[in-house]
Amino acid sequence: MTLNYAELVARARAQIREVTTEEVAARLDAPPVILDVREPGEVRFGTIPGAVFLPLGSLEAGVAAALPDREAEIVVICAAGNRSALAALMMQQMGYRAVASMAGGLGVWRRQGHPMVVPGGLVDHGFARYERHLVLPGVGEAGQARLAQSRVLVLGAGGLGSPVALYLAAAGVGTLGVVDADTVELGNLQRQVVHDTPRLGERKVDSAAEAIGNLNPDVEVVRYPVRLIAGNARDILDGYDVVVDGTDNFPTRYLVNDAALHLRVPVVHGSVLRWEGQVTVFDPYRGPCYRCLFPQPPPPEFAPDCAEAGVLGALPGVIGSIQATEALKLLLGVGESLTGRLLVYDALGCEFTTLSFDRDPTCPACADEENPPALVDYDDACKYAGAERRWG
Repeated sequence: MTLNYAELVARARAQIREVTTEEVAARLDAPPVILDVREPGEVRFGTIPGAVFLPLGSLEAGVAAALPDREAEIVVICAAGNRSALAALMMQQMGYRAVASMAGGLGVWRRQGHPMVVPGGLVDHGFARYERHLVLPGVGEAGQARLAQSRVLVLGAGGLGSPVALYLAAAGVGTLGVVDADTVELGNLQRQVVHDTPRLGERKVDSAAEAIGNLNPDVEVVRYPVRLIAGNARDILDGYDVVVDGTDNFPTRYLVNDAALHLRVPVVHGSVLRWEGQVTVFDPYRGPCYRCLFPQPPPPEFAPDCAEAGVLGALPGVIGSIQATEALKLLLGVGESLTGRLLVYDALGCEFTTLSFDRDPTCPACADEENPPALVDYDDACKYAGAERRWG
């Protein structure tokens, strides 16, 4: 008579000893040998700390070498307690005297909140928080660990900086720097979703840090409650892997561009106005810089700020989410960035347009790689403060 899988498992359970997840958890300080018999693709989702891995299909040939002591106390685990029962019976028949199967498997273990680790160094709750990343090609355990070690500077905790900071924190970026000299005002809440009503009057960097901490307490937030100026730009940007620019004025954008050229750090640029937004990536000396795209700012009448012209509250969410995506791609080294391409979003027509642009060989900012521009404070015309020379 041929038995089906369910009958084989039932027969195995009748012949072996089973232990509960609570019994195993109570002994984690001095645990028995934990043998995980799942496949490698399952193990990457997390297991009990200290577990030995040996897939069920390799058990008969490999267990003697992996676990030579047949008197040792061994608990076999799998996803649901079925394969572990079969493995425990096989080992019992091979002369292992103190082997048991964990009933319910890691499914029950995880739901009960017992400690887990993911190979590659993620902390015990890493599986639950980053599960969708761990199965995603291009991220996985190695990519998630890389994000945890990454540092991103977010310039502005406003409409664009809000979704950027929240999504990067949710993704597990280890360190987020936030630069903003302002305090939270009621008019900000229409679009600046990192803040809320109870935090009116607080410094934006403090409000953002609180929201980030509530979302993901593993993220370290470095607060810069200052205005970015020539005297501090290089020190603030230094040490970050990516800069995300959510500022709203041309003098600061040109200053950020110049500081990034000095430090060779990529900048993910975004801007919004009324019903339209733009995103691009400036990767120093690998592609065009901000001056290549905008040699000089447009006349004021063609570039009013959001306070004068207005902006749809949801629009920064769209653009900021794209900025966060571009930053994550840069950190992970995957995909094709927006370097040399300007993505324009028209919310009214729900249309995306991509415009290509090249590095300008005569650009006064990036043409000479050995001599990046001096860091100076620009006026509204984006010329050197107190100097006659105009850029562009």
